[in-house]
Amino acid sequence: MLLLPAWLAAAAQPGGDPPSIDARQPMLRPPAESRHWDAWRGALGRWRRDARASLSYDDTLYRRADLRWVGRDFNCAFVMLWDETCWDHRKGRFTPEAFLEEGRRRFGGFDSVVFWHAYPRIGFDRRNQFDFYRDMPGGLEGLRQLSNSLHAHGVKVFLDYNPWDRGTRREPRDDLPVLADLVAAIEADGVFLDTLHAGSGEFRRLLDAARPGVALESELALGVERIHDHHLSWAQWFVKSEDRGPVGVLRNKWFERGHMQHFINRWDHDHTAELHAAWLNGAGMLIWENVFGQLRLWSARDRSILRTMVPIQRRFADVFGAEDWTPLVPTLSPGVCAGLWSRRGVRLWTLANVTDEPAEGSLLRIERRPGEECFDLVAGTRLAADDASQQITVRGPIPPRGIGAVLAAEPKMLGDDFDRFLVSQAKRAAAADWDSSTATPSEVLRPVDRTKPHAADRLPPEMVAVPATTFTMEVTFSSREVGRYESPLKRNVRLRPFAVDLAPVTNAQFGRFLGDSNYRPQKGENFLRHWQDGRPPIGKEDHPVVYVDLDDARAYAAWAGKRLPTEEEWQLAAGGRECLLYPWGNVFDAARCNGDSSGSTTPVRAFPAGRSPLGLYDMCGNTWEWTESERHDGRSRFCVLKGGSFYKAEGSHWYADGGPQPVRQAAKFLLMWPGLDRCGTIGFRCVVDLAP
Repeated sequence: MLLLPAWLAAAAQPGGDPPSIDARQPMLRPPAESRHWDAWRGALGRWRRDARASLSYDDTLYRRADLRWVGRDFNCAFVMLWDETCWDHRKGRFTPEAFLEEGRRRFGGFDSVVFWHAYPRIGFDRRNQFDFYRDMPGGLEGLRQLSNSLHAHGVKVFLDYNPWDRGTRREPRDDLPVLADLVAAIEADGVFLDTLHAGSGEFRRLLDAARPGVALESELALGVERIHDHHLSWAQWFVKSEDRGPVGVLRNKWFERGHMQHFINRWDHDHTAELHAAWLNGAGMLIWENVFGQLRLWSARDRSILRTMVPIQRRFADVFGAEDWTPLVPTLSPGVCAGLWSRRGVRLWTLANVTDEPAEGSLLRIERRPGEECFDLVAGTRLAADDASQQITVRGPIPPRGIGAVLAAEPKMLGDDFDRFLVSQAKRAAAADWDSSTATPSEVLRPVDRTKPHAADRLPPEMVAVPATTFTMEVTFSSREVGRYESPLKRNVRLRPFAVDLAPVTNAQFGRFLGDSNYRPQKGENFLRHWQDGRPPIGKEDHPVVYVDLDDARAYAAWAGKRLPTEEEWQLAAGGRECLLYPWGNVFDAARCNGDSSGSTTPVRAFPAGRSPLGLYDMCGNTWEWTESERHDGRSRFCVLKGGSFYKAEGSHWYADGGPQPVRQAAKFLLMWPGLDRCGTIGFRCVVDLAP
């Protein structure tokens, strides 16, 4: 039987007995009845004292000057590097100034940014997570310039580490030294530890050697025993959107006041429970709207709350990191929770209306001390004492799910610009929008540019005619976290007549296109990366061309007087009107396709037994194929790949689909930029339109 230390194993008492602390939970929940809160606060204090003594806790890293920035890292933005708030795909460049301005306008600005790079794209080819950083626009130097642009505005930068990436190309060294080198090259300030509770102690030493002031932030709940060398951690799903009771205390923040935690419920549309918990714990928020290609936009109400509270957090960050913190101080309204923070003559109360109704009337009563002035930091106003007793009654209203803040301090503690700060807070309060609705922009499908109609009896060589037809199209889709792209996935489809290539475009055919058209892509990174001296690899002339992006494929098709097939056309051509699961039938047969993950591409006609009902080659395995299915939601672009490939990354369910795929299977491929979109596992074939 596992015996836990007393400071960790302490659990809540049953029945109505005075409570103790269940320190196994990352959020320390208060008793429902306020009559137990005094005892609960006492238990919190005892637990902290005993836990720190038991661990012989050393806060040296929190006292280091180069790491003190973490105590002010309240607003952290989780940014997909292809998100069009920070990336202009038309101009092919990052837009940090526009990104930061948008962040200021909507969220009150960012204190840090997580550069998210690989997932959910990783696994379509052999590139590992570090290659994704290297293949970003401008390579590591481009990311360093982006990082420095953010630094110029006081914004810190985190890189992401995916410890589960073990099935792609292996580096000649272990992961952690490689990651430390990337941190130094990009001049990052932190590492986000995806899917981890904590990193290793060795990693802390490598980072200190690589660059000063680099902090670690875990995704999963960080154990108390690792707080000493992990300055930040996520508070992911620590609260629920439907929570309406008293707000608990972050265990790790209570243990170490300098520890920063970011609340995040990535799929929720209502963030008020997270905002309240952050506000009452002196903690931060993770701002994440583009969740791996799915938009979860914040409501106007939630953005207004954050824009109000984060300037207070930043201005009084030292107070929120101070030792003197009293959670759940008494209030005069049962629907209002409050906490008190004190440091060097400054007292700050944070209030949250945890109900769905306005909190009106008397909310909080405080005793003004000699020499103090008191302020409502949300409304940006001074507060006057009720009478000669010097008591101040804080009154509502606080809007439903809203927040409040009261400051008591001597004027000399406030700073010369405090009046300007109050004015700016008053303006924010006046501009607050309490609309709690959210909207998800629709995905716009790029129109198909039809070709010149061909007669069915006068087709270009090596093409097969497909008559106009109506069929029931069923799509299977491994959503992981990238989200669905079409609803419903079973639908009736009516197609015009078209003709389709017998086989994918080969290296030799693409070479003829280049020679005849003199085509050169605007962005040439990884274009035909497998070619040698501008020519296809010897012996692979009849292999499918790869390392071409969607626009490269479109350019070839236009030169040939063709276009790319739509997803629906591709699926009909592969499975026929019989809607077969595989081009050859309804049972998978590995001998009929190229699915050798350890190998490479094969000639396009290498598997005649795997042809479709129309006689088409290579519609399962060998390479994925581009389709004319580009969609755009204003933040991300993607298209649908079909057919699967020879390559499959093993060892993690986080990887993209790999290996040969059923005809019905669709892969949502997020489009980033050419250097990343060109893969060694994606080719294409073409179609033409037929006259009715």
